[in-house]
Amino acid sequence: MPRMTLDTPTGTFSLTEEDGAITRATWAPVDDGARDDTPLLTRAAEQIRAYFEDGPLSFDLPLRVAGSAFQQAVCAEMAAIPLGETSTYGQIAKRLKAPAQAVGQACGANPIALIIPCHRVLGTGNLGGFSGGSGVETKVWLLRHERAGGLLI
Repeated sequence: MPRMTLDTPTGTFSLTEEDGAITRATWAPVDDGARDDTPLLTRAAEQIRAYFEDGPLSFDLPLRVAGSAFQQAVCAEMAAIPLGETSTYGQIAKRLKAPAQAVGQACGANPIALIIPCHRVLGTGNLGGFSGGSGVETKVWLLRHERAGGLLI
């Protein structure tokens, strides 16, 4: 599987491609200095750099979420949260008719972080958790960068 690792303001970020789709995006390096220059990984890296350098934008990449139907449904809900906005585990749980704790676990297991914006999902009255980068500090940084930080200030 082609992989690429790039430096971002929130830490080393790694991308994995499989069969023409991004299947993994994570702050945990998949391979030190991995750099497979496929057209898709190059495009994904350009969009991620633009996100961090030029300001918020939407990602336009083919994605494939490995996991259960529930995991895929939660990822679809997260992907639908507009830039600069947030949702809660409870709101997503209500839409999916599932327990909020199960939604939280699925958010934490998001295989395509940042691109599928699990950082936009909050607890009721709190930030909730975040398993990417430096944890909640990374979540706060991303929300402020996306100008959703008014709720944090």
